[in-house]
Amino acid sequence: MPYPPVLCLGEVLFDYLADQPGVALSAVTSWTAYAGGAPANVASALVKLGTPAGFIGCIGADVGGEVLVQILTTAGVDLTGVQRHPIRPTRQVYVLRSQTGDRQFAGFGDDYAATDFADTALQAEALPVSLFAQAQYLVLGTLMLAYPDSRQAALRALELAQAHQLTVLMDVNWRPQFWPNPQAAVPLIRAAIAQVTFLKLSEEEAAWLYQTDNPAAIAKQFPNLRGVLLTQGEQGCRYWIHGHQDDYPAFSVPVVDTTGAGDGFVAGFIHQLYQSQGQCLTTAEDIRATVAYANSVGALTTTQAGAIAAQPTAIAVQAFLRQQVEP
Repeated sequence: MPYPPVLCLGEVLFDYLADQPGVALSAVTSWTAYAGGAPANVASALVKLGTPAGFIGCIGADVGGEVLVQILTTAGVDLTGVQRHPIRPTRQVYVLRSQTGDRQFAGFGDDYAATDFADTALQAEALPVSLFAQAQYLVLGTLMLAYPDSRQAALRALELAQAHQLTVLMDVNWRPQFWPNPQAAVPLIRAAIAQVTFLKLSEEEAAWLYQTDNPAAIAKQFPNLRGVLLTQGEQGCRYWIHGHQDDYPAFSVPVVDTTGAGDGFVAGFIHQLYQSQGQCLTTAEDIRATVAYANSVGALTTTQAGAIAAQPTAIAVQAFLRQQVEP
């Protein structure tokens, strides 16, 4: 098997979505499990779009872990970098949904704390160096920085990416519930951002980290950055890429569940980068078309429940874009 050009490092888990949208936790009577976890979502979305990708993370040696392996294997994701923990379980996250599809974290299940799961134990020394030596892109979030073992693995991955000249995209993906000490997050995240090529973050995350929603102002703080992608949900996104700054409004779609929309956006962006070998960011017009593609992948991901289950193919994205007049 050829080595995948894109590596996605972090967590894979089950999102348990409330079957009753718009109700309080106490009123939920049933849940449906969907495969998720931002880096795993990105890897699966990339493969569906036609870009080979590998997932690197740690799962439990349990039924949930095996089910996730089968889902990612069926999707075509390279799992060479998956580690298995003999004791800690595969993570599960319970999620409430509003009537409009927006999500709200509801816990990790009875008797589980954020630190109890296998993904916290990803081992730096077990990262497959051969994958990094052959890859072109690394995608990772910040949740791995919350725990000592996985933090060292994330930092080691950034070292390997630098050594092998990979283009790195980091998605802030701020989830304070995952952090045993949320106050420690800001310096750790900022230090990691100083080692990446592209930064993706939400409007709320930008306000939290930098007190601004101006991508150029964020980029100015990090000379290493070639692009800042600031997503704004139903308002679309703002971006600064290679000195070009602009807004791109959201596409209007019937929203069922926003889970994984940002991950779809990331996958669309990286897919365009890989397929064009970076040429999609040559001019202001090229950049805008690339952002439109990323926006469309994110939008289509919201039209069904779940993250991986809802991801579109390249054919679906192309058909969708042909029908659109720029909003």
